[in-house]
Amino acid sequence: MSKFDHSTPFILIARIQVKPGKVEEYLELAIKTDAAVEAFESGMLHHTFDQDPDNPLCFTWSEVYKNDDAFLEHLANPSVGEYLQGHAELGNGFSVEVYGTVGEKCKAAMDATGLPLKIYESKCGYSRV
Repeated sequence: MSKFDHSTPFILIARIQVKPGKVEEYLELAIKTDAAVEAFESGMLHHTFDQDPDNPLCFTWSEVYKNDDAFLEHLANPSVGEYLQGHAELGNGFSVEVYGTVGEKCKAAMDATGLPLKIYESKCGYSRV
């Protein structure tokens, strides 16, 4: 059985709903944020913003983090704070799901965002990431 802890990769899914009439503005915000994440966060292994095929106002951030430190680096990125402020103006909903095991420091940082959060802790498996 693999060991899962603060040093192992995990997946974060953030489900977003955008206010009607604000999709283009929100996409501009997402593109700007994505570029900053790519440029400054080496521990972010995968970062996409995907539109729901059934509801054009719903999107999903799909993110794979190298480890807890990569997530903490993400929260410290000023562009992420700007994104969250922009979301408050342009979005209606925001929830976060984490798939994988994270340490207490990372859990506390996730909780501190105030966003609805659900963590699915790994019990078996492996990662080649």
